[in-house]
Amino acid sequence: MSKRVNFAEFGIVEPQARLKHLANHGNLSDIDLNIPIRRYYRSGMEMVRMAHVYHSEGNLEDAYILYMKFMTLFIEKIKSHPEYKSVPTATKQQNQAKLKEVLPVTEKLKKTLLGRYEKEYAQFLANKEAERAREEAAARERAKNSIPTAPATSHTGATSVDFTPSAPSSELLDSIVYPNDFPSDPNRSSSTGLILPDSEKKPAGRPTFDRNLKPSSSTLLDGVLRTVVVPIDTMTSFLDLAKSNTLNNVETCAILAGRLAHNQLILSHMILPKQKGTSDSCNTMNEEEIFDVQDQHNLITLGWIHTHPSQTAFLSSVDLHTHCSYQMMMPEALAIVCAPKYQETGFFCLTPNYGLEYIAQCRQTGFHPHPNDPPLFMEAQHISLSDKLKIEVVDLRR
Repeated sequence: MSKRVNFAEFGIVEPQARLKHLANHGNLSDIDLNIPIRRYYRSGMEMVRMAHVYHSEGNLEDAYILYMKFMTLFIEKIKSHPEYKSVPTATKQQNQAKLKEVLPVTEKLKKTLLGRYEKEYAQFLANKEAERAREEAAARERAKNSIPTAPATSHTGATSVDFTPSAPSSELLDSIVYPNDFPSDPNRSSSTGLILPDSEKKPAGRPTFDRNLKPSSSTLLDGVLRTVVVPIDTMTSFLDLAKSNTLNNVETCAILAGRLAHNQLILSHMILPKQKGTSDSCNTMNEEEIFDVQDQHNLITLGWIHTHPSQTAFLSSVDLHTHCSYQMMMPEALAIVCAPKYQETGFFCLTPNYGLEYIAQCRQTGFHPHPNDPPLFMEAQHISLSDKLKIEVVDLRR
């Protein structure tokens, strides 16, 4: 399950404001002019595929965010890309057809979410009013029980003191915070936004949010990386396919693709494109063949895998730039590096708070030095290896 987000945490409780917050989140992505425009058109198709899955599974907020991101990107922002005029007519027509399909779906989804938020807001107000009434009644009862017994009239003519309790401050009542019915997922790290390994899982802390406003389930909204499930035979299968190249000290690479299901990204296919490799690089060719395979199987790009025939497992400066374009399109994208000589396998990603932005801004090409501190890449913590799934191989080199 995705982490539950309480809009009240952001000071957002009014229905229209909640909907606007979702729409604004879908508008956050900007065009990186250095990423080839074809990547954006491919990523757009994958956005819609993921949105359809979220919609079918009832995760309406994440579906709405992705639909809005797709529409904002291709109605407003894509035209600022310097390669826009060179986009093939067929690609633009396919994109326009997808926009026409998505627009009415998004509008209907907007009405559904607004209706839900209005009901939740009405319940929120009713709960607050009931809580206020209970507090006021309790305050009156306490005041009543604390009234001292009236003293008898003395021979001097003294009478009892008149005491009237004052109502509790409405401002004080409004500030009362109740435990959250939906505590945060204890298996997620609040500091990194990454899924923690089992050995580092911690018990849930005491929740602090207002329980009167039903939280919303949205991974895209809270920025938590989704788990990428990797079949454990992926690496052995890849090394077998790369064996002849490895013996000749030549790199091999493949594209990782899969599907979204129940808020997890499931790696299902490994696509080996036509390619040319050297001892420290690998260049793919005939990219359209990869796209055809992905379209046939309705796949989402989840990253890439390559060998280091004679080196350890790490990301070189060229690897960092290659992976940047993957991670810019899909935050969870993996770079798997197999180093058979040292029997190492690395599951890497660019550091989200520094490495990704640094490499995106770097304009150098080929092998060149980068600073090591702070680190530009890290071991990916949002993966889960599975021995129950099997990788499917599509070898286009033949």
